[in-house]
Amino acid sequence: MQAVPDHPALPDNPPWNSFIAIVVWLSSVFAIILFPLLFLVPYVISTHGGVPQGDDFAEALQKDPTAIMLQVLAVFPAHALTLVIAWFAVTRARKYSFTKTLGWTMGGVVWWHYVLFMLCFFALAGAVNYFVPEQENELIRVLRSSRTAVVLVAIMATFTAPLVEEVVYRGVLYSAFQRTFGPALAVVAVTVLFALVHVPQYYPSVSTMLLLTVLSLTLTLIRARSGNLLPCIVLHTVFNAAQSALLLIEPSLQQAPPEVGVVLNLFK
Repeated sequence: MQAVPDHPALPDNPPWNSFIAIVVWLSSVFAIILFPLLFLVPYVISTHGGVPQGDDFAEALQKDPTAIMLQVLAVFPAHALTLVIAWFAVTRARKYSFTKTLGWTMGGVVWWHYVLFMLCFFALAGAVNYFVPEQENELIRVLRSSRTAVVLVAIMATFTAPLVEEVVYRGVLYSAFQRTFGPALAVVAVTVLFALVHVPQYYPSVSTMLLLTVLSLTLTLIRARSGNLLPCIVLHTVFNAAQSALLLIEPSLQQAPPEVGVVLNLFK
């Protein structure tokens, strides 16, 4: 017989504490690091007869389209594992409802809020790019490696990243932090953690990292204001889907304004 919950599990009254939230977050980071290595090692051994050492080999591997594609593919099982870990933390092994505990209503957010955000963000992207030109970064290298990598990134950015990242950051982390430290510090902490995790992907592009931080802050404020996670997932999905569409049609946008290039790099 299933145990009866000892207290109501709500988005702002989660059945996990900040320590568990940090463990879930660290697990998500570890999965993103581990799975690409697991995918790469068999490929390297099969093509090189071992695991070569040295900077020259590492640089060559970064230019290998197959190696890059394998690293992108590895994100999918990493996301799956992260979601499973988060599910256990949120539900405490099916003791609580996953959706009700995280907040699966719109919380007063309506469709035109999403439209307004998208318009404002594209305008901001253009302004930022005008003053701080985009620089080469890791994601650009991935996207330039092959068309297959582009398609995989677009699929991941649209269908798995918004759900998994929102569950971890605005769901598990924010819910626990706001109860422990208060909403204001929770907003700051979650915004910073989300941005910091993406630094290796976008460094040294200051413009991209700045826009990423703005996106993270906006999503976290929506979670704080609405009291629900669903609006964050919807906005993150809409945003990434728009970027994915631009990415897929990029070959026909060679004459597009330069701000399009910045926005194309904002996958979370």
